[in-house]
Amino acid sequence: MNAGALAFRLGLRGMPVAAEAGLVERDLRLLAELKGGRAHLHVAHLSTAAALDAVRKARRNGLHVTCEVAPHHFVLTESAVGEYNTNAKMNPPLRAESDRRAMLEGLLDGSIDCIATDHAPHAAHEKEQEFERAPNGITGLESALGLTLDLLHRKHKVSLSRLNHLAEYPAANLLNLRGRGSLVAGAFADVVLFDPKAEWTFRAAATRSKSSNTPFDGWPMLGKVRLTISEGRVTYRAD
Repeated sequence: MNAGALAFRLGLRGMPVAAEAGLVERDLRLLAELKGGRAHLHVAHLSTAAALDAVRKARRNGLHVTCEVAPHHFVLTESAVGEYNTNAKMNPPLRAESDRRAMLEGLLDGSIDCIATDHAPHAAHEKEQEFERAPNGITGLESALGLTLDLLHRKHKVSLSRLNHLAEYPAANLLNLRGRGSLVAGAFADVVLFDPKAEWTFRAAATRSKSSNTPFDGWPMLGKVRLTISEGRVTYRAD
């Protein structure tokens, strides 16, 4: 739970913004010590404006640092926890509206390099217990495209080519996965075909995942995957 008034009202222990920002700043100081080499720091799952500001400052100082954000951190705020909804419990936690907007702005201005799903499935019985005992994490694979297209493409007019870039090439390139995230000759045949105009509703009960721990049950989505090919094999085809 994000530290703040809501955590206090619910009687939950809160994770302060400084818990994330302080660690990112520490890692950036370590990276600065290796500036003469080829060191590269990638910050996973950003959730706070303070941490993103630290990344921006490090880049201005010439450090090789990249970062990512998950859809839930630029779509939801801590209010999604409501009355102890464990399907909105994750690490890092959902933050305040100011942090959510900072994540969105980081995507829009290019400060954030890519979008990651942070897919973390859990069995129903694990989530159906007291908030502080329930494990962190939500499923994210099936909702990532629909959430991203709805918020970034439809509402903020980000081009489809830009969104494809955020979702594919940077991650493969940052992790040095040769032949991935590209359709050049000789690359692995990893392809996702989707209809960017399809409107649908995400239903947790109809998920393809073995788990349904999601805060997005019943949410309207934009863009639907029709076909997935992995290394030349069709692994998913829409009904």
